[in-house]
This record gives sequence, structure tokens and C-alpha cells, in this order.
Amino acid sequence: MSEIQTLRAASVVRETKETQIRVHLGLDGAFPATAAFDDAQAGRIATPDGFLTHMLDALATHGGLALDVAAAGDVEVDLHHTVEDVGIALGAALRDALGDRAGIVRFGHAYAPLDEALARAVVDLSGRGFCVHTVPEALAQAWIKPTFSLDLVHDFLHAFADRGRFTLHLDVLRARNAHHAAEAGFKALALALRAAVARRPGGVVPSTKGTLTR
Repeated sequence: MSEIQTLRAASVVRETKETQIRVHLGLDGAFPATAAFDDAQAGRIATPDGFLTHMLDALATHGGLALDVAAAGDVEVDLHHTVEDVGIALGAALRDALGDRAGIVRFGHAYAPLDEALARAVVDLSGRGFCVHTVPEALAQAWIKPTFSLDLVHDFLHAFADRGRFTLHLDVLRARNAHHAAEAGFKALALALRAAVARRPGGVVPSTKGTLTR
């Protein structure tokens, strides 16, 4: 099967005393027809928080990703463990789906507006996890809703970039509304990832050192 025909995908299960997460991720908008993905259904995203589900749906939709997530956690404590662990599992799935990262574009950047909010995302699938996430100072301590702070968005992004082994700079350049700030950021990230995971001819590892995995 040729490189172009091969669907890049991975499944990850993360279970702790705090959370139970299952992620199926397909980088090419579909899942392979193999036993590992028999129960995978693109667009099926179930988490204990509607806003988290909404953001994951935006990431998949605008990133051209096949994404199936089932998440449960100790939300009676708060949402932190669940949000962070979804980021960890999704990052691990991205890392596994990319494999040796040969034949990818590697870099991607995008802007995304949402009404008054404007976000910029720059991605390098470098093999190193690093995250810089900024929001306007007036929103630094903002809450999107009573149970979901904007800080939780940072927790997700940091976990996603760290376990996905990619560098992410996500800056919300302006925003008045915390929901818009978060959603514009997720959409910009989705678009940047879509560009970075795209294939380019030749199948070489896009690195002067010849590897993006160590």
C-alpha cells in the first residue's frame, strides 16, 4: 500500500484512579479498516463537560481529523484531572499516529477569528514537547462558565503538546469574551496542525539531524 493510501491513526487508553480516557485519532480524516479501529466512530466525542466536548469537536472539524473520544473522571473534585488527561491521551495518540514523522510538512501556522477574538497558532512537530499560551491580561483569570476556567485551556494545551511531542505557540491576540478566546485558540490550533501533519513528496524526515523522534 502506498504512503498516500495509508491512513495514519492511533488508539490510546489511559486509566488512572482519577480518570478513564479512550481516544481514537485519525490524521487523514478517517480510520483504517483494521480490528484496532472496529469500534471507532469519527465525530463521537463524549466527555463529562459540554465545553470540553465542544472544543474537541472544533479541533477535529477544523483540523480535518477523525476523532473519537470517551472520557470520564472525578468531576466531583473538579474538571482539572479530566481535561488534562484528555490532553495527555490525545497527545499520545498524535505521537503514535505520526510514527517516525517522515514525509510530513512539520510546520504549520494559522490565524482564526471569532467575532472580537483573534488567535494565532504556530506548530512545529519537532519531537519536543513545549507550549506557550497567552491570553489578554484582562482575561488571565477569566472563567468561561462557573466550572471551567480559561486556565483549564492552558492545562489541556500543555498536556497535548507535551505528550504529542510538538512545539506550540498559541497566542490569543485580542478578545473580550473568554469563550471566544478559547474557541478561537482551538480553531487556530486545528488549522495549524492540519498544515503541519500534511504529507509532502519524498517521504523524508524534515530535519537536518535526520530524526524527529529523539
